[in-house]
Amino acid sequence: MNVNLPKKEKPNVKAVIIYTISIIACIIAIIVVILSYYYGSEELDRLITIGGSSITQSDIDYQLLVSGFDEIFQNQLEEYNSDLDIKKIDENQDLIYTYYTKNETEEKSYELNLNIPYINIDNETIAKYNEEIKETFEGKAENVLQTKNQNIIYTVQYEATIENDILSLIIRSNLKESSSAQRVIIQTYNYDLKNNKEITLEEMINNKQLSVQDVENKINEEITTEQQKVQDLKSLGYSIFERNPDDEMYKVKNSKEFFVKDGKIYIIYAYGNENLTSEMDLVIAY
Repeated sequence: MNVNLPKKEKPNVKAVIIYTISIIACIIAIIVVILSYYYGSEELDRLITIGGSSITQSDIDYQLLVSGFDEIFQNQLEEYNSDLDIKKIDENQDLIYTYYTKNETEEKSYELNLNIPYINIDNETIAKYNEEIKETFEGKAENVLQTKNQNIIYTVQYEATIENDILSLIIRSNLKESSSAQRVIIQTYNYDLKNNKEITLEEMINNKQLSVQDVENKINEEITTEQQKVQDLKSLGYSIFERNPDDEMYKVKNSKEFFVKDGKIYIIYAYGNENLTSEMDLVIAY
């Protein structure tokens, strides 16, 4: 018996080309939206030109550092090298260790995941740091443990480094109470172990042989870009925490929260420190 199979139709080349172009256009559109979110519309216009100029490797490296910020928090003091003879309070513990930890859940009342650090150095300034840490983070934890039926989620994480005999500690807490907006609080402590004194952001910038003016320009650039994003979202009906790039809080001399890691200075503006918001801005100087 002879069976006549239907002839295989030739693909419509024109349709395939149109389909392929459409897919490529969609991919490009998605990339542009992502880049616009990271850089803002004005910065994106500068980076992408008609001639097809792409984002620089430096821009990519910077954004990778920013996006990797959440991974910093490992609840530990990173390995360090120092020849200093530092007087500890407890010789059996590291210079910074987790002294208060709690991972506990009570249905409908609270969910806790806490790792609160202690700076194990016998020093008057450090003692004040430890007292502030205890009052701020452990104090809140104890209050939460007394609540009932409030659906509170409270977490505390930290990370610490010692680089060039500068101790740097960053603590971040996330707090969500009932129907209230989530709040993110970040506190940092930076101490010169060699000269036994607290170190400011300006001093740290000078130690890294950076220009204070260049850092302030970078801060202004980043805050202006973030505020442009806020304006774009507001036009779509969203309510977002607004920034004022001209605010004196963005001056280096007034910027209090910073953390040093791998030779880079992470300058943090955590608006939840004073407001009921999880919004924050991060500027990295190196």
